[in-house]
Amino acid sequence: AVLSPSSRAPPRLSGRSPNSNMMQPMRRQGRASPLLCLSAAILAAALLPGAAVADGVTPSEARLLRDEVKDMFYHAFDGYMQHAFPLDELRPLSCQGEDSLGGYALTLIDSLDTLALLGDKERFAAGVEWVGKNVRFDINKTVSVFETNIRILGGLLSAHLIASDYATGMKIESYDDQLLHLSVDLAQRLLPAFDTPTGIPFGSVNLLYGVDDDESKITSTAGGGTLTLEFGVLSRLTNNTVFEQVAKNSVRGIWARRSKLNLVGAHINVFTGEWTQKVLIVVLV
Repeated sequence: AVLSPSSRAPPRLSGRSPNSNMMQPMRRQGRASPLLCLSAAILAAALLPGAAVADGVTPSEARLLRDEVKDMFYHAFDGYMQHAFPLDELRPLSCQGEDSLGGYALTLIDSLDTLALLGDKERFAAGVEWVGKNVRFDINKTVSVFETNIRILGGLLSAHLIASDYATGMKIESYDDQLLHLSVDLAQRLLPAFDTPTGIPFGSVNLLYGVDDDESKITSTAGGGTLTLEFGVLSRLTNNTVFEQVAKNSVRGIWARRSKLNLVGAHINVFTGEWTQKVLIVVLV
């Protein structure tokens, strides 16, 4: 069933499940991109049957834990779909929805890959269809670059890779790269945040007008140092290097200002490059 923007609890997206071209993606000649191959391999490994059992856990215990995780997920997901959709998130105490990030069904986008991992192809496909037809980013909303990247851009790209059948077995026959198109549009709207002397992005950006005049020049290390995966995958899928380049420049901008112990602070001024909170944190490279 096609989901309308006003749907509150679409039948194909709620309830416990049983077990079970604006821009076309361009493929490089020769060897496949290592970053893209890694993303596809992770998705494939998670979706294929016969997953390894952790040491000290019997197969029967693993099945019980698996079912418990599924119950927890569907409790949260069904609650969102019944009481909050198409708003961003569910407020757990009042059971009311709120647009906490941008007003584009954040929790649904963030849940698409989990639906696929659980083998719920029906609701995964219905969710992909709804997002492709109803989500738009040409809106006057100021959003967190960090949260939008990890939850929206990451969610769209993951669902795109799964729906495109990159070795996942969850291919949607009617899918025509709609989520990739949305990813490109969203990432382009985040790019103005990177226009700083250090290359480290502002913490927030308006999706319609760019960086607000009164936007803070202070951002977190995570806000500038954890964008490479999503922006990198998008560049490899589209052959547009600008996304990966700005993400790498941001990481270099942070790393160039590390201490003699190869540690960085928690918050930094994106114009001066000065650490405004010098609590040292370990950088994993």
